Amino acid sequence: MTSDMTAYATAFLTGAILWSLATIAAGGREIWDVGLYWTVAYPAALLTGGGLAALYPHRPWRWPLVVMLAQMPVMIAMGSGLGLFPLGLALLAILSLPGMAIAVLIGAWRRTNSLS
Repeated sequence: MTSDMTAYATAFLTGAILWSLATIAAGGREIWDVGLYWTVAYPAALLTGGGLAALYPHRPWRWPLVVMLAQMPVMIAMGSGLGLFPLGLALLAILSLPGMAIAVLIGAWRRTNSLS
């Protein structure tokens, strides 16, 4: 498996697991309305994107985007309807922006300070 594929798999699985655990912890309620998402799952998603950017600094913006967008298929699999799919997708993309900015900064720092 190439390193990019490893990073994509890690990003996707992390996003899916974070959404699943937050949904279970929220008792099946819509997790946008539960503080656990904003205080634990969302910061963990940002940290994952930043960590992947440090490990895989080439085009680092994609890791937080994948982490966030991976939540959509899990949301659907756990019973959310498709009626608000476009809105949910747009919100996840917007929520990925801070992580993308962080990842770009980390990736640039990592590429500049690389020992290789």
